[in-house]
Amino acid sequence: MKFEGVINHKLPHVGTSIFAVMSAMANQYNAINLAQGFPDFDCSDELKDLVANAMKKGFNQYAPMPGLMALREQIALKTYELYSAQYHPETEITIVPGATLGIYAAINALIKENDEVIVLEPAYDSYIPSIELSGGKAIVYEMVYPDYRIDWDQIKKLINIRTKMIILNTPHNPSGSILSAEDMLKLEKLIHNTDVLVLSDEVYEHIIFDGFEHQSVARFPELAKRSIIVSSFGKTYHTTGWKMGYLLAPENLTEKIRRAYQFMAFAANTPVQHAYADILKRPDLYLTLGAFYQGKRDLFREGLKASRFKLLDCKGSYFQSVAYDQIADLSDVEMANHLTQEKGVAAIPVSAFYLRKTDHRVLRFCFAKTDETLNKALDILCKL
Repeated sequence: MKFEGVINHKLPHVGTSIFAVMSAMANQYNAINLAQGFPDFDCSDELKDLVANAMKKGFNQYAPMPGLMALREQIALKTYELYSAQYHPETEITIVPGATLGIYAAINALIKENDEVIVLEPAYDSYIPSIELSGGKAIVYEMVYPDYRIDWDQIKKLINIRTKMIILNTPHNPSGSILSAEDMLKLEKLIHNTDVLVLSDEVYEHIIFDGFEHQSVARFPELAKRSIIVSSFGKTYHTTGWKMGYLLAPENLTEKIRRAYQFMAFAANTPVQHAYADILKRPDLYLTLGAFYQGKRDLFREGLKASRFKLLDCKGSYFQSVAYDQIADLSDVEMANHLTQEKGVAAIPVSAFYLRKTDHRVLRFCFAKTDETLNKALDILCKL
């Protein structure tokens, strides 16, 4: 069956997400999937029991559109305790079915035709399509390789009267870099006395290493009053398939985002919200997450020292980027395909995170896997 008429497409240059492509390839070739960013281990039995109990208690109908109040209250408490920032649970916190939808809702509510949004690349692949679907224009800035540093003087040159938003991501996917307090203060100074908003993707906020602290925009009052923060329960509780996140934003921004969001999903999963509201009462679970993943990062990095891959810095997230120029003279797409199809380990080519497909010959591996999985992959990678 095929439609024979003219089809108008808002994203003519966009294909299937690289994450779906590489995971499908990993399945096809029975490769170890270090490509897509999800754990291959289960969430806690406690959390599963909390969801089941909520279902048994009859919490199976629509939640309020902004989210269950008990959950929003716990998020407000957590945010204050971590960042000394107060967000009102009624008017400044919104529960959404996944951080990606939250990003889409915020962009489409606040960006209109011909507005410009600065995107720092490499960037998560939903940002630019969301901007284009809103009618806006992405203005890309490529961070300085290999440490993925931001030259704020160059960002300053991109800002003009059409600039309506800048998108941050810290800890950063795919590079594993983090933004410092100095970065945040430079950004704060840069956009002072402008109408520029900040969309801060902080879904890996609890996965940060080596004694560093997460520098949420919530810590900086002048930034917070013009920022939308996006976070994710899936990354924190090993439940990426449950698709649950939340937005923090000042009341006047939240009101506009909710007006758009209500026609995208209306409400997020009710029993899962009840479960997260209960599990958030145990801060030890998210406060120890960084140490848990640092153990996996260290295992993976230590194992790769016996290989010919060059390790790039990783201060946060659950991704390790590596350069392979000492191994093969292939593009990163060719190298990722070769590793998956011929060697049995799937990775993501980092050029997929650039609008212009900039290729530094770097691959991204996900180390949110069991030690057994990581050791099997390391055995293969160290023989290349």
